[in-house]
Amino acid sequence: MDRITSDLLENGFIMKAQVDRLIAKGLNSNLILRDITLSGFMTMDRLIRFIVEKIQNGNYDISIIDDYDYIAEKDILQKLAKEQNLLFLDLDSIDMDYKLTERISLTQLKKYNILPILEDDFNVVIAFCDPLDIEAQEAIQRLFIRKPIKVAVATKKQIGSYLFKVELKDSVKGLIKKIRDELNSINSIEEQQEASSILLLIDVILDACIKGRASDVHVEPTEKNCVVRARIDGKLAEMFIFEKDIYPPLASRLKLLANLDIAEKRKPQDGRFSTLVGEREYDFRISTLPILYGESIVMRVLDKQKALVKLEEAGMDTVSYQKLLRGLSSPYGIILVTGPTGSGKTTTLYGALNELRNVEDKVITVEDPVEYRMNLIQQVQVSPKVGLTFADALRSILRQDPDKIMIGEIRDHETLEIAIKAALTGHLVISTLHTNDSISAITRMVDMGIPHYLISGALVTIQAQRLIRKICIHCKVEEKISASIFEDINDYIPKNSKFYTGSGCKECNESGYMGREMICEVLDITDELSSLIAKSASNDILYAQAIKDGFIPILQNGINKALDGITSIEEILKVAK
Repeated sequence: MDRITSDLLENGFIMKAQVDRLIAKGLNSNLILRDITLSGFMTMDRLIRFIVEKIQNGNYDISIIDDYDYIAEKDILQKLAKEQNLLFLDLDSIDMDYKLTERISLTQLKKYNILPILEDDFNVVIAFCDPLDIEAQEAIQRLFIRKPIKVAVATKKQIGSYLFKVELKDSVKGLIKKIRDELNSINSIEEQQEASSILLLIDVILDACIKGRASDVHVEPTEKNCVVRARIDGKLAEMFIFEKDIYPPLASRLKLLANLDIAEKRKPQDGRFSTLVGEREYDFRISTLPILYGESIVMRVLDKQKALVKLEEAGMDTVSYQKLLRGLSSPYGIILVTGPTGSGKTTTLYGALNELRNVEDKVITVEDPVEYRMNLIQQVQVSPKVGLTFADALRSILRQDPDKIMIGEIRDHETLEIAIKAALTGHLVISTLHTNDSISAITRMVDMGIPHYLISGALVTIQAQRLIRKICIHCKVEEKISASIFEDINDYIPKNSKFYTGSGCKECNESGYMGREMICEVLDITDELSSLIAKSASNDILYAQAIKDGFIPILQNGINKALDGITSIEEILKVAK
């Protein structure tokens, strides 16, 4: 039995009968405390008070909570900070002064797990993950002779992630000095934009982000710094922090690469550029947006190899893949891919185009913007500025004798109406629609003003999808599921099912996940379903018929992936429920 549970028993906070009952159920002895708190025998608030009291009395070291992943470190430290009359800091909400970190060696910062935050006229604020570590406080005070240090409290995870950024910042220290020296020796703006060291910095940023599997790179100015963040597996992570003076030449150079107007800082701009990162060429779609401290610059990483990914390699299970393939082999009709923004719909469309493109068929796409350029396909870029909307482009396409048409997104009644008519007159149309599940797409089309009888005649297949994070193979461990989650998913799983999660390691940047893949549901429009759609049947009736026809809902598809050990059950319930 773990130490905290033993101490709770000894102090009479929990009863032995409760513990014996859980052991009799076959529960792992290390998880007894978790189930006691979940069942309400011992509230989490009382447990936190008990642990904090023991830490203050010197009975526990603060690291004891590392062994209990269900006890939030943040809650313990907030309570401890309150008891000690100290300031608790959420480091993510602070624009800290990174110049202070240069006054303490990285070795000492890591040794004591501390981070200097800011300096005012009276104090230097230092964040500690253990505010009771007197030795660390005395050692750091010796480095700030003129001012007393003010102890603040922050979580070990946050301090660790910011120390990693300080380490990255140190790694480009020589390059930053070279940039400053170069900028100081140059007077004209034109020469500053041509400075070679800025190009080297851009190479370092793009290389680090792409090696980290980023899909987007964000360059953002703040009041004191310039922050570079990357979206990795759907979540933003800070990669670099620079002083504010690096931002103007960096922003100008990026805009110059994308042929944007460098002088225009009051209006949003969009552009595109290609560059070699390592030995591969990548396209970057760049967008600028004026914000309070400058311009937010976002670069979408367009890896040409992703456009050529086969659908089964993107995570589609065999049954769903075969259903979609049957739809794509139809001579005419409309195939819809649905899901929220960022669910991989565009990648699926390009995967479908890979299946469709050949010398015998004319395939035309209408996109806004064209993300990947492909051979054997005629791609049209929508441009509302010159009056070329989705609807206008579609009308012209139908006069180009196409066999198959891809529409990037159906946004309005007019585009949908032309797409349906094209599907009914002998063309195969594939497109995306923003709905949460496949059956809701039918309701959405009705809401957009299309009669039921036209929908039933045109629809071939609807696929709804999400992206889920895959468990990191380097830190994959079996996960013990709580009773409440088991109740939620009991109907979908066999007995004695095992689930897995990632414990977090350096390979996955402590997230427990590495990479993403698709979960989906594919709805075949059978004759029975088509007849029900024409009769304006409700979604419940359509769903019941779909299940009879062998439809597998997205939640079941996701749980199957969790059972296979690809992802965690927590990720599936967060994404698909």
